[in-house]
Amino acid sequence: MQTEIEKRTLRRITWRIVPFIMLLYFIAYIDRVNIGFAALTMKQDLGFSASVLGFGAGIFFWGYFMFEVPSNIILHKVGARLWIARVMVTWGMISGAMAFVDGATSFYVMRFLLGAAEAGFFPGIILYLSYWFPARHRAGVTAFFMAAAPLSTAIGSPISAALLEMDGVMNLHGWQWMFILEAIPALLLGVEVLSFMTDKPEKAKWLKEDERAWLIKTMDDENAQKDKSGKHGIIRGLADPRVLGLALIYFGTSAGLYTLGIWAPQIIKGLGVSSMAVGFLNAIPPIVSVVAMVLWSRHSDRTGERTWHVIIACVAAAVGLVIAAGANSVVGLIAALTLVNVGISCAKPPLWSMPTMFLSGTAAATGIATINSIGNLGGFVAPSVIGWIKDSSGSYAGGLYFVAGLLVFSAVLTLIMSRFQTREQSQRAYQKA
Repeated sequence: MQTEIEKRTLRRITWRIVPFIMLLYFIAYIDRVNIGFAALTMKQDLGFSASVLGFGAGIFFWGYFMFEVPSNIILHKVGARLWIARVMVTWGMISGAMAFVDGATSFYVMRFLLGAAEAGFFPGIILYLSYWFPARHRAGVTAFFMAAAPLSTAIGSPISAALLEMDGVMNLHGWQWMFILEAIPALLLGVEVLSFMTDKPEKAKWLKEDERAWLIKTMDDENAQKDKSGKHGIIRGLADPRVLGLALIYFGTSAGLYTLGIWAPQIIKGLGVSSMAVGFLNAIPPIVSVVAMVLWSRHSDRTGERTWHVIIACVAAAVGLVIAAGANSVVGLIAALTLVNVGISCAKPPLWSMPTMFLSGTAAATGIATINSIGNLGGFVAPSVIGWIKDSSGSYAGGLYFVAGLLVFSAVLTLIMSRFQTREQSQRAYQKA
């Protein structure tokens, strides 16, 4: 049962923090996956094959992989306000510069640099939430934050499709206008972060005195409990086997997420609809997934159960991909993609509530970044494999089956980790008895 001060404090920090970070992620995700819409015309203008497109879209995550851990450590040291502002301004500049790629090499370089610039944003926000929200409330809050990704697809898809219609304005292609105009919000919001974001509860002048005192004590008590296990140093965050396990689980969910982000517009387009129709059809699945994700994560918080909430969601997404591979009608394909969206979206909030349950301090910074950097390589593997299989076989089906297999692997690994965790807890209880 929540106390009055707890309800009041959580309500205030939720309304202060969550809508703003959702807006930041909304813009970040559009700039990350708008290549899927740009490719509807860009690949013809620049002569890109499916393999070139898939590799270039995925190489973004190598930049992420190389720079994410140091980026999150810096954020933990200097504060989220300065570092998130830096991230947004640099990724906005590079995203806009994507308009001027003129071949495969420059495409690869700019996508890599975009990943390096954005490295640290997502895990930085996950870490930031662990400063403000007790663990028992974190999955629900994380769900609202992560809802920005499907919302950006739902709203951004028609916008991106409309911007493609600017082809020829001032002698620029439509995809060039799309990159330029969709980069501007990141630059503006990067400046706004400096004045709006607060690093830690101790600095929150917008909280009432009793609210600030309750929050500081609650978070200090929670961190003290985690510190008893010693999981608070850099090496601990990197070496904990649970971190690697969660990274591999996240690998499968990332493969599914960026299969949707990069290839869903191409797959829908393959059924013979117009680019504008693609924009509106591609918006349907994420709208449904937002509602499902919020309800699913609230149930996870209410029951305190994480494992089966991840497993069931991963299996659902895998089933959706298998159905999508065989779909030959627009209705059937959109229904299958909706199931994939729902599954992947629902898996992520309970999954991201797990690392901060056993890591704190610098270990949390490095652990979260490690999970995200390794896991996001699924965003490189899946688009690249799908592009290669499409060029080799002329069909997306084989690639979709491959990603479905990765999601099943994530579900199985989640179950295995849960069993080991239960066994360790039983052994510790026996030793204390």
